[in-house]
Amino acid sequence: MDQNKAPLYEAMEKYRNDRIVRFDVPGHKGGRGNKELTEFLGEKCLKADVNSMKPLDNLNHPVSVIKDAQHLAAEAFGAHRCFFIVNGTTAAVQAMIMSAVKAGEKILLPRNVHISAINALILSGAVPVYIDPGIDKRLGIALGMSITDIKREMENHPDAKAILINNPTYYGICSDLKEIVELAHSRNMLVLVDEAHGTHFYFGDNMPVSAMAAGADMASVSMHKTGGSLTQSSLLLCGKNVNHDYVRQIISLTQTTSASYLLLVSLDLARKNLSLHGKDIFNKANELAEYARKEINSLGGYYAFSRELINHENVHGFDTTKLSINTSEIGLAGIEVYDILRDEYGIQVEFGDLCNILAIISAGDRAMETERLISALYEIKRLYARDPKNMFCLNYIKPDVVLTPQKAFFGNKKFMPINKSKGMVSGEFVMAYPPGIPILTPGERITDEIIDYIAYAKEKGSQLMGTQDIKLENILVLNEKTELNLNEHFTGI
Repeated sequence: MDQNKAPLYEAMEKYRNDRIVRFDVPGHKGGRGNKELTEFLGEKCLKADVNSMKPLDNLNHPVSVIKDAQHLAAEAFGAHRCFFIVNGTTAAVQAMIMSAVKAGEKILLPRNVHISAINALILSGAVPVYIDPGIDKRLGIALGMSITDIKREMENHPDAKAILINNPTYYGICSDLKEIVELAHSRNMLVLVDEAHGTHFYFGDNMPVSAMAAGADMASVSMHKTGGSLTQSSLLLCGKNVNHDYVRQIISLTQTTSASYLLLVSLDLARKNLSLHGKDIFNKANELAEYARKEINSLGGYYAFSRELINHENVHGFDTTKLSINTSEIGLAGIEVYDILRDEYGIQVEFGDLCNILAIISAGDRAMETERLISALYEIKRLYARDPKNMFCLNYIKPDVVLTPQKAFFGNKKFMPINKSKGMVSGEFVMAYPPGIPILTPGERITDEIIDYIAYAKEKGSQLMGTQDIKLENILVLNEKTELNLNEHFTGI
């Protein structure tokens, strides 16, 4: 196929030039009905915000230009089939899981998954078999999954239908995808990859292996994160051994029937751009990240980690475009540095946790702005550094799983002060966003460590969410009677 083409974009341009009279939705009628919005976004943008129609195809049943655009994307990413997703990579992750496992069926996955994966378990009723990732205690981060641990759980759960892998993690950590795929396929298991942060793996040089190149069955790819499309636009890639028609039906369970053509066209154009220029784009991004990493490490007190973490066990590769920076040696939590950068220096990084910050380096970054980040970090160390002896560095707590997420989420629950909830089973989520990895999920036992972690994270300024109580002073826990009744029907994890 001709990667110079952008069929959906070209159809949209023709539609705009045809000056069609609008008696359909949306109600702003090309921007005429909302002048302030039109002034904010621009007339061309509002005129491209349209509803599904024959000339522009329909995302839920593509037969023309969307179908062609998806085929071009599949070819560009080395997939057998590609689906455009406009409900974010959350919807792509959920579609993968719900396509692979049904109620009562087991799926292997690391516990440091994005909340979208746990939500898929609540929706589907599938049973999680958690594999603990490795932990780097100095950095306070979860690593990848080791082959030894995966083999053990595959042997302990020979009836598992699928395995989900984070690759890369938010911090840039990669597992041994090729070996995992071989192991899983030898046991007739599907391999699903949450590749939200790995768009560039398909186009850059000397990158970790991509999911499709490793032979995975499905991969969710956040094109908007590093691929240049609009926020909320994503891809679901499928291999040749997947029933694509069934996957399309599963997608339609959660994806909107009113797909945004702004998002769809952005996927079409981002794919074209990456196909034609991706290698140069990501080589430059990588050079910029490596320069920043070297300069930041020379400041002292910070640790911008990289490939030196590779141990071929739970760290098989590293994404060097992820500028992950540990801040614990200057006595500041990552979230504190995150806040100072934004409030005092006008610099917005991707996130800060209790020990690290992450700066995403991609196509739109420039050397001048990278120098601003380096200079700001130097100033923050000089002005704000303190004794690091009381730092709490950990972003992963091994869960005590009592019930499946679905049974706990829909169980009979009651409110309880979180500082008095030790020993109870959580009926809801607690997570910091970003990165959106749950500290606590429905069905897990609440421990002193979790309570202390939540209190410390709140004190440092982390944005905690997931609970009905928006102040996170109370938490929904399962009634003891409900827990007993549910356990009677639970075969164990």
